[in-house]
Amino acid sequence: MSTDHLIDAPELAALLGSGAPVRLLDVRWTLPVPDGRPAYRAGHLPGAVYVDLDTELAAPPSRAGRHPLPAVADLQSAARGWGLRTGDTVVVYDDNAGQSAARAWWLLRWAGLTDVRLLDGGLSAWAAAGLPLEQDTPAVDPGDVTLAPGHLPTLDADGAAAADLLLDARAAERYRGEVEPIDPRPGHIPGAVSAPTAQNVGADGRFRPAAELTERFTALGARPGAPVGVYCGSGVTAAHQALALTLAGLDPVLYPGSWSEWSADPTRPAALAAEEAAR
Repeated sequence: MSTDHLIDAPELAALLGSGAPVRLLDVRWTLPVPDGRPAYRAGHLPGAVYVDLDTELAAPPSRAGRHPLPAVADLQSAARGWGLRTGDTVVVYDDNAGQSAARAWWLLRWAGLTDVRLLDGGLSAWAAAGLPLEQDTPAVDPGDVTLAPGHLPTLDADGAAAADLLLDARAAERYRGEVEPIDPRPGHIPGAVSAPTAQNVGADGRFRPAAELTERFTALGARPGAPVGVYCGSGVTAAHQALALTLAGLDPVLYPGSWSEWSADPTRPAALAAEEAAR
């Protein structure tokens, strides 16, 4: 699938071969292995620059959550360090079905860039197409990109509480409150609907067709023209949900603080699936 928001591996290879101004960002990160540098050094797309999600795509942890939105001046400084220049096409990728790269897709669009796409299927799709990887770290000339916040809508905790439809992008067991590996309390925001991001993609790690995504989110209560709130643990995989909703033709609104902010506030209630079922 190639759209204004996704690009497949053959199309990306052709774009790179055309000499068009393209900047590749390697955004490998997972909750158990947050440092993707070793994987990046072992092999990355030619010319790709490594982006540190914890320090470049987020502010330090605070009351606002584990991955608060960075100050736009800090994000702009990081983006210039990646070599981003005005007019570039930016392509982001990871090795985890887009779960971390989508944070860069959402954040750069929130900051005003319009030509930002995610490599559908990520590193595995690139390798499956027989395309080369490299191990050298490229030299990068500083960029000149100018960023400004607020080009995509967001929710705060009060807005999340009041949302007509709020989707929880975490794994179902975390939504139900059966496990909580990192945040202060188990459970979910009262009224939220479970919608794990893993269901946005197929077995190959590529996004499901737009029609299937539309069917999925419609079944969860989404309607065209009506905003859909999205959250996760700390605002990372919620960006993946926002991308899936966008592909489905819907209007996502991300709650950046997500469960890490909500659960740290003792005045905010936590819903547990077992207690809801017992009522």
